[in-house]
Amino acid sequence: MRGWTPSGALATNVEITSTSVQRGDVIQIGGQPCRVADLTQLPGGAKRLHFESGEVLTMHARTRLVALRMRRHW
Repeated sequence: MRGWTPSGALATNVEITSTSVQRGDVIQIGGQPCRVADLTQLPGGAKRLHFESGEVLTMHARTRLVALRMRRHW
């Protein structure tokens, strides 16, 4: 996340679940912002989130988190 600036975009806080999480969402974990780089579908509606920094987080079907989502308005 070093050097990342959301120029030209509007940031919105959104509640996400394993069905609504998207690549590019920024989730704060342990006080550190982590941007979702890739997603892997798992059984039972769970998803494994792969962050740009290399960390991995598994979201179960009932997990709810708040993420920062960038919305571009051209």
